[in-house]
Amino acid sequence: MVKSRVSKRERRVARLGILVLLVATAPARGDNVWEKFSGANAFAHVQNVVEMGPRPAGSDALEKSRGYIRSELEKSGWRVTSQTFTDKTPRGAMTFVNLVATFGEHPAPSFLLCSHYDTKTFDTVRFVGANDGGSSTGLLIEMGHALASDPALAAKVELVFFDGEEAFEAFTATDGLYGSRHFAEELRASGTTKQFHGGMLFDMVGNKSLDITLPPNSPPELTRAIFAAADALKLRDHFTYFQSDVTDDHTPLNAAGIPVIDLIDFDYPPWHTPEDTLDKISAQSLEIVGRVALYALARLELK
Repeated sequence: MVKSRVSKRERRVARLGILVLLVATAPARGDNVWEKFSGANAFAHVQNVVEMGPRPAGSDALEKSRGYIRSELEKSGWRVTSQTFTDKTPRGAMTFVNLVATFGEHPAPSFLLCSHYDTKTFDTVRFVGANDGGSSTGLLIEMGHALASDPALAAKVELVFFDGEEAFEAFTATDGLYGSRHFAEELRASGTTKQFHGGMLFDMVGNKSLDITLPPNSPPELTRAIFAAADALKLRDHFTYFQSDVTDDHTPLNAAGIPVIDLIDFDYPPWHTPEDTLDKISAQSLEIVGRVALYALARLELK
């Protein structure tokens, strides 16, 4: 090997070139935001909420869960507001509270990420809704934590926790979906519906044998984005189609002109039974859904 003499100026130029290269190739803050999503953390949120017990609309436990959601989101910089309203139900007038979270000093949300956080009312059994109500609540809290690592992306998102998704008797045009119906009506009344070009709704996403079943009437562009994200992350086996349409909190939003996809595992035998408990869900399933959704959001929807 032959040594060569290098001047001080040449060494400075070389060091500067290396520094520029390192800056140019370093990942941006918040890059690969989906990798920030922790299934273990999401499961811990589910557990904390489920341990509050049954959380039907109007209950003290649901009020307690509101405080938990608000506290967790505010830790990572989200501003949480309450959308309180009263509606008629088969059990009389009831007050409901949607929670709406935005990020940053000048948020400009154009995409919705939604979940319901109530559980179905049962008079004779103890229903804690680990999957139906709990799993999507924990997932959406953790999505908020992950998104906070990318403030520019988070500012484009609005997190919505719907109250009163569950019907008191049976789903009708006036029983069930109280929170999402009110939220959609408020958007119409304020003329801000066009602010949102799309959204994702999460419901029953923690099943250990995860099989997200997209309703056949899902918005085509969002469906392609979810399938593409699942392919990219090698998780496509967990996503397929359901055999029929599903009425859920996305329904009023779609009717208002906002294309919202329902990410739901409807093949869940403990649905609306006392057996919907923590042992039926897993951190791995929560992580699969959270990472696929965030990949689709960051790489395909809000890139």
